[in-house]
Amino acid sequence: MLTLFKKIFTWWNQDTFGTRLKTIFFGKFIGKDDSGNMYYESKNGKRWVIYSNTVDASKIPVEWYSWIHYMPNKIQTNHNLDKYDWQKPHQSNLTGTEDAYYPNKNKNGNKKKYSSWKE
Repeated sequence: MLTLFKKIFTWWNQDTFGTRLKTIFFGKFIGKDDSGNMYYESKNGKRWVIYSNTVDASKIPVEWYSWIHYMPNKIQTNHNLDKYDWQKPHQSNLTGTEDAYYPNKNKNGNKKKYSSWKE
């Protein structure tokens, strides 16, 4: 019952009831990425994503970013591109979490304070 309530009234838990109806009636399934996000397109060219878990725009990998933003690219014809050995797997935005990058962090995990200029 609670999941149905969330589905109807909240947008941050995947998709709402209205988005689901729009997807069923007007959406054409284009593809799915490695993290489970599903990509759809309507007859008039509108494109949207249904996220696998919580809604986070940084979850769109590079292969699908150009497609969702209407950028002409070879990715539009082939969504299953081969990855090179040097390419890292997609990582979502870590800002505001424990794993966020801090430029002045020592080995113990404590942030160093900036030292001022001395004359």
